[in-house]
Amino acid sequence: MIRHTDQLCAGLTLAAAQVQALLDPLDNRILLCHALGVTRVALITQSERTLNADEAARYAALVTRRLAGEPIAYIVGEREFFGLPFEVDPAVLIPRPDTELLVELALERLPAQGRVLDMGTGSGAIAVALAHQRRDANVTALDVSAAALTLARRNAARNQCHINFLGSDWFAALAQQPRFHLIVSNPPYIASGDRHLSEGDLRFEPSSALTDHADGLSALRTIIAGAPAHLHPASWLLLEHGYDQAAEVRACLQAHGYQDVQSWQDLAGIERVSGGRLA
Repeated sequence: MIRHTDQLCAGLTLAAAQVQALLDPLDNRILLCHALGVTRVALITQSERTLNADEAARYAALVTRRLAGEPIAYIVGEREFFGLPFEVDPAVLIPRPDTELLVELALERLPAQGRVLDMGTGSGAIAVALAHQRRDANVTALDVSAAALTLARRNAARNQCHINFLGSDWFAALAQQPRFHLIVSNPPYIASGDRHLSEGDLRFEPSSALTDHADGLSALRTIIAGAPAHLHPASWLLLEHGYDQAAEVRACLQAHGYQDVQSWQDLAGIERVSGGRLA
């Protein structure tokens, strides 16, 4: 571990040993890399290096933020998703590994040169991952947040992907758009008042991207009801949802006439994505 004496780390509220005991080792390594502006490999090769006062101060500031609960992704401004780097900030949700299931299912169902729509794109993670994997696809992504769209555009450019971005409150701006061969979405699905909203990383993420301020299903219902008017026949709608919402989402899909309705489990064995196709 790179050494940092109490004298050099005067800005730390805890001694180095105490910090390392409280901080997850991976978090500690990420913060050190970010503070020093070095890669993980460089960190290893410089394992005997001692931090100078400026470096110690930068590291101390990052540690203080992390110990206060701020997500690592917001502190360093980046998160990897589907093997790609994404810029993130408090205007968007932090991309999570669970959502990679939605991308995998979408890739299986997207026809050659197909048109796909990502609703509520946030950082652009889903849309960029699809566009990066399927250069032949025509990808559209929408969000009601101008700040999110600005960030998503930067992520598309960073990963050299062409995406049509739209500012839209769900289907509002799609009247003149051709139909799609696939619609995907990871909408707000946490119910208002859910205790998870006041725990962990969720405390720092935008509430409008986490909760519908209702029962957690209103955005899902809106997408399910509106998608048929924007999908080609026999095309799929795929939705990420909460750990306990799969049965209700399937019932809603069936009530709106979707066929082959089913749910898929994430790596933890939780039904995380549900979907169906038009007749």
